[in-house]
Amino acid sequence: MRKRLFVTLAVSAAFSGVLALSPAASAEPNPPGCEKSYFCIYAGEGQTGQLLVKSAGNWTGSVSGRSVFNNGVEFPGEDHIELTWTYNGGTYEDCLHYNPGPGDYKWNFTSGVVFTKAVWRGEC
Repeated sequence: MRKRLFVTLAVSAAFSGVLALSPAASAEPNPPGCEKSYFCIYAGEGQTGQLLVKSAGNWTGSVSGRSVFNNGVEFPGEDHIELTWTYNGGTYEDCLHYNPGPGDYKWNFTSGVVFTKAVWRGEC
């Protein structure tokens, strides 16, 4: 009985050491003009060109752009973005995680996309 308890404690201690040494996910540096807590839309791919939209809250409008970045911070129920856009007559929606993820927190789009809404929400 004592031997089994000792082995259990030793395994638990070893596992705790591994968890303590595991690196945390590191966030990507802020793209130009898009500080933490903001969602941003850019004119160019890869968060380049003019910053078209910078919003810490829900956003609605109509703006053509080529890339988006969710630089939100972890906050239950309001750290992901439900993004709505139109392209070639269709309307599309998808969810963006916050930087550093897991999951996509930035996207590039083809020319002709018009963004119409970004709503902060919970997990995708």
